[in-house]
Amino acid sequence: MACHATSPGSRPSPYMLFNDGGHNHHLYVGARKTIAWDDDVDCLEILLDGEPVILPEVADAIWTSAIVPALSVTRTKAANGALVTLDGRFKIRANAVPITGEESRAHRYGVTADDCLAHLDLAFKFNELTADVHGVVGQTYRADYINKFAASGLFAADCVVSRFGQGRWRRRAGGVVRRCHPMTGDG
Repeated sequence: MACHATSPGSRPSPYMLFNDGGHNHHLYVGARKTIAWDDDVDCLEILLDGEPVILPEVADAIWTSAIVPALSVTRTKAANGALVTLDGRFKIRANAVPITGEESRAHRYGVTADDCLAHLDLAFKFNELTADVHGVVGQTYRADYINKFAASGLFAADCVVSRFGQGRWRRRAGGVVRRCHPMTGDG
């Protein structure tokens, strides 16, 4: 079984942009498409500035960038697991894993018996960030981040982006989000 890389230009670009000594670099960590999942076949794909990071498929193998000496990738297992580190800046633990049948049904991925989707389980640790952080994950680390998904309770549908319930929602002092009646605007 083999994982086949798709062209980076043909898919969305889930990459991290970082600056090292005045130079911008793009780091891509992704999972290659595979027809059938095999834990022993590496589907992890890592690119630095569009170039593949070549890492031996043995646990604890280490690759260090010639372009960015503070950047290293360490295999956490022989296939599908790595720790990407930029000294003093961030660590990203990435594991390529298959989408299960249950996940496919719940999220309507359409995975069939003759196809497989792989995705990443990611964990981030950032040591230093500027105020100019963007992207879905990056936004949650900004000092001015506002959680649009905050609700007044576990089963409440009163968050700003709720698709349930009627009326508008208004944020009150103390971070409590209250429903406003559509006719009166009262909470």
